[in-house]
Amino acid sequence: MTHWQSGTRPLNYYVNPSDPRNLKQKEEDLKELPQEYQDFYREVSQFVPYQRIFIDPLYTLGYGIDASFYRLIPKIVIRVLNDAEMGEILRLSQRTKIPVTFRTAGTSLSGQALTDSVLLVLQGSWRHYKIHDHGKKISLEPGILGVEANRYLRSYKRKIGPDPASIDHCMIGGIAANNASGMCCGTSDNSYKTVDEMRIIFDDGTVLDTGDSSSRQYFRERKGELIRQIEEIRDELNADPDLVAMIKKKYKIKNTTGYSINAFVDFQDPIEIIKHILIGSEGTLGFISEITYKTVVDYDHKASALIMYPDMDHACRAVMKLDRDLVAAAEMMDRPSLRSVEDAPGMPDYLKSLSDTATALLVEVRGANPEELEQRIKNATAVLEDIPTIFPISFTSVKSEYETYWKIRKDIFPAVGGVRAQGTAVLIEDVAFPLERLAEATADLRDSLNKFGYTDAIIYGHALDGNWHFIFTPKFDSDEEIARYEGLMNEVNEFVVKKYNGSLKAEHGTGRNMAPFVELEWGSKTYELMKRIKSAFDPHNLLNPGVIINDNKNVYLENLKAMPASHDTIDRCTNCGFCQDICPSKHLTTTPRMRIILQREISDLKRTGRDPKRLMRLLRDYDYAGNATCATDGLCATSCPLNINTGDNTKYLRSRAITPATRKVARALAKNMNGVTGIMRFGLGAVDGVHGFLGTRILGGMARTARDVSQSKIPLWNEWMPSKGKGKVRPRPPFASAQGGEVLKVVYFPSCISRSMGPARKDKDQRPLNEVMCSLLAKAGYEVIIPPGLDKLCCGMPWESKGFFDIADEKSAELEKVLLQASENGKYPIVCDTSPCLYRMKRAFTSGIELHESVEFTHDFLLHRLKIKKARETIAVHVTCSSVKMRLSEKFKALAEACAEKVIIPDDVHCCGFAGDKGFTYPELNDAALAGLNGALPDNCAGGYSNSRTCEIGLSAHSGISYQSLIYLVDRCSSPLR
Repeated sequence: MTHWQSGTRPLNYYVNPSDPRNLKQKEEDLKELPQEYQDFYREVSQFVPYQRIFIDPLYTLGYGIDASFYRLIPKIVIRVLNDAEMGEILRLSQRTKIPVTFRTAGTSLSGQALTDSVLLVLQGSWRHYKIHDHGKKISLEPGILGVEANRYLRSYKRKIGPDPASIDHCMIGGIAANNASGMCCGTSDNSYKTVDEMRIIFDDGTVLDTGDSSSRQYFRERKGELIRQIEEIRDELNADPDLVAMIKKKYKIKNTTGYSINAFVDFQDPIEIIKHILIGSEGTLGFISEITYKTVVDYDHKASALIMYPDMDHACRAVMKLDRDLVAAAEMMDRPSLRSVEDAPGMPDYLKSLSDTATALLVEVRGANPEELEQRIKNATAVLEDIPTIFPISFTSVKSEYETYWKIRKDIFPAVGGVRAQGTAVLIEDVAFPLERLAEATADLRDSLNKFGYTDAIIYGHALDGNWHFIFTPKFDSDEEIARYEGLMNEVNEFVVKKYNGSLKAEHGTGRNMAPFVELEWGSKTYELMKRIKSAFDPHNLLNPGVIINDNKNVYLENLKAMPASHDTIDRCTNCGFCQDICPSKHLTTTPRMRIILQREISDLKRTGRDPKRLMRLLRDYDYAGNATCATDGLCATSCPLNINTGDNTKYLRSRAITPATRKVARALAKNMNGVTGIMRFGLGAVDGVHGFLGTRILGGMARTARDVSQSKIPLWNEWMPSKGKGKVRPRPPFASAQGGEVLKVVYFPSCISRSMGPARKDKDQRPLNEVMCSLLAKAGYEVIIPPGLDKLCCGMPWESKGFFDIADEKSAELEKVLLQASENGKYPIVCDTSPCLYRMKRAFTSGIELHESVEFTHDFLLHRLKIKKARETIAVHVTCSSVKMRLSEKFKALAEACAEKVIIPDDVHCCGFAGDKGFTYPELNDAALAGLNGALPDNCAGGYSNSRTCEIGLSAHSGISYQSLIYLVDRCSSPLR
């Protein structure tokens, strides 16, 4: 099976006239660069479009920061799409002697994806994959998320071996380049152990496909000197039995410090050595453009237990009784770890009642069938039963329950960022000890943290591997603070290596953070071999210089990242990057992480008064890149462990930009809603009439011309623009037979959008939504109550999104008062047909009246009162952002599956990017957000369904099929019970 994701359209394709990517501004920015970088830019722009090359202060800063606690700002950022471009760039790097660094998701923690030179960004492209041998192998390009790779393998009941806690957000390129492991893979299923083949681009652009015999032969001929040096290092190393023995011993536990020098012990063939030395090389030896993994079994049957021990010593004793033949994972969390997440939604209440020494051990067992799972549960419980616990050991195989346990574990690192003092960084270190000495080593680690004043530090990690992460929050704002951090690092590194023969970096990679200590761990002889490896692959030190091999012994204390305050909506952010993939503007302008980075910089420049020219430039460029193209959908909060909604910050910034004149206009519109909706219906009707007269081609051309001439000030028309809606709503009498003697009433509030916008000319069902909603309610036996004065009512959402918070709240309060009266103070449920409006109502209303979104109400109250005849067709479903935030995705899916034989919900399509009116005013946002929609829909897709009229316009325009409310489908497939 072969497949590839969206990415053919050039990323960052659209260029706003005020955007720094226009050519005139680029020429000005170019003059600010050193001459050698000007030359590099001009050469690279001969084969990479200028829209994907960034040299301005906004994008170089936004792209430059990663999840580590360092700050280096690249001079040039390039979004690279394919092997050909990467090869040309590397050849150019050799000619000009300009260093380059590779970056995928930027979730790395040790400073290995930073540079002050040229940053090559892969995110958004490099999306090909191929499945081999019924899922036993999978070839992946580096821009694919780890979670996506496992999704591709799901039907084969397989997965990739590495399972880092950030697998939902990190990419294959980083997983392989860092030899990331995780909670279950240990040392047996990491990238080093499960790599099968690899495609590599070397410093001079030479490509080696290790799975292709002709490529291997060509490589041997072209790179003979590299082969010779590898063989020389191999033979020299293996001639030293003490060195071989040390290497074998050190890799019995997790180790990512330095290069994977065990490749020279494990393999004789230079190609095999190259393949394995590239794993964990952090982009310093070459670029992995594709990796083929041998996959592992993904068991259907799992169970987990969150076991509470009275202290760390008891927990360590329990771990020493376990092994991977018995359990799949054993994760330990000390009391401060648990405290960091105990207030998060969905966490067990008992976490708050634990003693100060309590320690949790999260154990997972797996089985091929229920019987095997049950036996493993019994075996694990029996092994641990003689060690005292706070609560009895109890395993659960209920998915929602064990996923809550694992959420505790996965959210610890980012959650610490949420409770840290303002201005402090979040620093995570990553060591491993021999398992038999874990309890002793843990005590030493805690003593050191306390000694240097980091008493709030937390210790947790992969106990089964003796792999601890410890997190503390230093404030790098003085020499004393930096010296305190330096003292801790020196002491910990000393006892990890000399007392316990452990690993200074178990799985997070060496980076800049541990580069000065590679020699401490490995000794001078092995370190010299590592330096020779670097020199053999990269003789001019142009591939990610300063990472792994670095002669600057203070590099881990330099270029430390400040975390200045900006606004309380975003100040807790740790730059982890977990928000990026779900953002609709990620391929167009900025991501939530980038917006926060930029806002912190702007706030700091305002506060300090330094570099006013840079401040003015950032403010100007941010208006489009950070503000105008932010959909404010809030989905970033759903993937953020700290629930940070960057959209709220955007709305706040919009509110600060409001002038008295714009406020006056907004208030006038709010007071005349009936006029606003009337004008909207008239305008839509007029345009629809012109559409019918001129046709799609002519009107489309005129609309594009008008938008170009107006410099994008005139909204863009498309063929799926709605006709005018019917302002009047006429309920139907309920079917008496459906009532069954009950008197059922519901208050139906049709949103101003659904009242104003009717179907498009090409939509399947030409009825307005309110008519369909009333039809469905009547079939189910409901008497519909329409609130009085409907034309004047609005939930306030349009004003909230523009930053007019007071006006939005006034409109919400006005609507709530009317709905309270119509529902007889909540006696009857209230349903709204547009999910964003209902979400706004739920947040703004204070009375506690019962509110339902239309799909939710249909699923919960109507479905069992209807006779459904399932349509024999394949349909697509788009769950809107507001529905996701209201946790309605499963109900959406269940309702669709009740009405259609096959339901497609594209995994890679999140927010549609229409964002109210932005689909008209900034159509590039909608286009970027839905770039992958067409490829996700089968040719036989009969139609699409959602629950927001504006979203449906964008979905239709980009798929070419009619999207309407899911209520249309239910009404079409249903009849009253007889």
